[in-house]
Amino acid sequence: MQFIRKLILAAGLILAGWGATAFAADPINLPAMGESNPALSTPAMVSKQKLAEDAKCTRCHDENEAKPILSIFQTKHGVTADPRTPTCQSCHGPSLAHLAGPVNGKIAPPDVRFNNDNYPESSASQRAAACLTCHKGTQRAHWDGSPHQVNGLACNDCHVIHSPVDKVRSRMTQPQVCFTCHKARRADIQKISHHPIGNGKMVCSDCHNPHGSVGPDLMKKATINATCWTCHADKRGPFLWEHQPVTENCTDCHTPHGSNIAPLLKSRPPFLCQECHDGPHASINPAGPGIAGAQVPGTGYIGAPNPTATTAGRACLNCHVMVHGSNSPAGAFLFR
Repeated sequence: MQFIRKLILAAGLILAGWGATAFAADPINLPAMGESNPALSTPAMVSKQKLAEDAKCTRCHDENEAKPILSIFQTKHGVTADPRTPTCQSCHGPSLAHLAGPVNGKIAPPDVRFNNDNYPESSASQRAAACLTCHKGTQRAHWDGSPHQVNGLACNDCHVIHSPVDKVRSRMTQPQVCFTCHKARRADIQKISHHPIGNGKMVCSDCHNPHGSVGPDLMKKATINATCWTCHADKRGPFLWEHQPVTENCTDCHTPHGSNIAPLLKSRPPFLCQECHDGPHASINPAGPGIAGAQVPGTGYIGAPNPTATTAGRACLNCHVMVHGSNSPAGAFLFR
């Protein structure tokens, strides 16, 4: 029994000595006095450090500010327990001159300024760079060179960071933010035929990526058609008999933001069709002022008293109903 006890004691001394040697050989476990150790950081320590950084700003910028500065702590940017959460200096820069206080009665501006309230606003590139430090890749990979970037816009021109409600990220209020600049589109959605934008069922970002795109007109997909097919999958095809403008570009016939001609057509049939089809169906017959046949006051009609076949009612669509394409073996002329 004594032999076993001595053996266990000897083994314990050997393990203790090995552990002490390994601990001393590993410098990450021996931080210098006053030096923080990321490996030993806890969420509570991270939160405390972030609050200490923010306190440099919030000791002056408190609830007495005209704008709700402290409401940022009600947003994702204010979750101090999350190690990814920025501090005031992450967006506004170190701003050491500003923190130093008044010099000759004046306080230097922060390094990065997002509005013109107290100091001149920083350039769009500076403001965007502050956001893109964290918000990069994926949806924002094509910001540089995009129409909004080229026209001098920055993130805070659309987004409100310190508010718990960012209107551009809410489906009910996003269109109003876009209409601040795109005023013609505000009028379009009030027309007879339009997408359901006004009631929140559809918003601008369903089709467009405002941060940049490889497609035209900031489309979320590579082409306009691919974007439309996201909802209108029945128009995708492939069809046995295709209608060429349908496969080329939906906007050859439709105007997506609104029209007074249903369904979102650019002009009324048959005039829309006759922009391309100008040969068959007695196209020499008069249209426009003589749409119902030639008339002479007091003598009645001269010539055919009835409207021409190509200008009556729905015109071309009376017969060619499958304008987006047909899978019928007899549908070469898009009859069915």
